[in-house]
Amino acid sequence: MKKTYAIIPVSRFSQAKTRLSPTLTPLERENLLKAMLIDVINTIKTSVDEVVVISSDKDVLNFVDGLNVICLKEEGETDLNGALMQAVCWCSQKADQVLTVPSDVPLIRQSQAQEMVELTSKWPVIIAPAKGGGTNALLIPTQGFQTKFGDCSFFKHLKEAEKTGLHRYIYDSFYLSLDVNTAEDLGEIMLHGSGTETRKFLISIGLQVKANHGTERLRVKRI
Repeated sequence: MKKTYAIIPVSRFSQAKTRLSPTLTPLERENLLKAMLIDVINTIKTSVDEVVVISSDKDVLNFVDGLNVICLKEEGETDLNGALMQAVCWCSQKADQVLTVPSDVPLIRQSQAQEMVELTSKWPVIIAPAKGGGTNALLIPTQGFQTKFGDCSFFKHLKEAEKTGLHRYIYDSFYLSLDVNTAEDLGEIMLHGSGTETRKFLISIGLQVKANHGTERLRVKRI
């Protein structure tokens, strides 16, 4: 059986979810990221051999140090893909493949992580699309594939799989497509995130979600 490591890249706590500034305070955004990170780690860790968190922020690495993960310090000034390829290179000494999951997809299910790992017996590349054309999970071999996270990364990952001659499987999931960037996304987590640390946190700070008939489907406000 292929040995699988998971990689979770995490930005600096001080830069957490700035697009949510109209809704959450800086401390709330940091605590939101912590709650989502706990959810992602706890969900995927039973489906892989190890979970690796890579970050340039020592506060992030200190936070996850007690969560039974491997902590990697991002080296040099680089972008997300540079950090990820550092982690992939490190994992290549120990694992056959890596599952990259962002830290802001708290609705990911354990059954989904397990299914993606099992699908690699037939499909060496698994791509889970995000809303808006991004990628919310990517399972690839540790050799021969360059990550392309960023704008419209789903389509870039499709092209990379074609370029490398690797068969790919599109893992299309409502829960996996939901990452957190806007107040409406918070509403989706509150509706669908039963049992998650993220939902518990959002409720603890007094957020409430209601259906909306305007340009956004959901309206989030404080009680």
